[in-house]
Amino acid sequence: MASLTVRNLPDETHRALRVRAAQHGRSTEAEIRAIIEDAVRPARRVKLGSLLAEIGREAGGVELDIQRDQTPAEPIDLS
Repeated sequence: MASLTVRNLPDETHRALRVRAAQHGRSTEAEIRAIIEDAVRPARRVKLGSLLAEIGREAGGVELDIQRDQTPAEPIDLS
C-alpha cells in the first residue's frame, strides 16, 4: 500500500482535520484517507449488469424462453 507525506500543511488546517476526525470518531490519518477517497472515487459507480438491466427495461423488456440443462454433471476421469 502506498504512503503519502504532506508537507507545509498550515496548523489551522491540521487542527480542523483533527476536529473533523473526532466528530467522525476516527483518527486524523483515517479521516484524511476518507477525504482523499471521497475526492477521487466516483460518487455513483455504475455496474455493467445494472446498466444492461436498465437498458433492457427502457427497451420494453426482454423475454427469453431458454430452458436450462438439468442433466447432472459427471466427474472427469483423470486416470
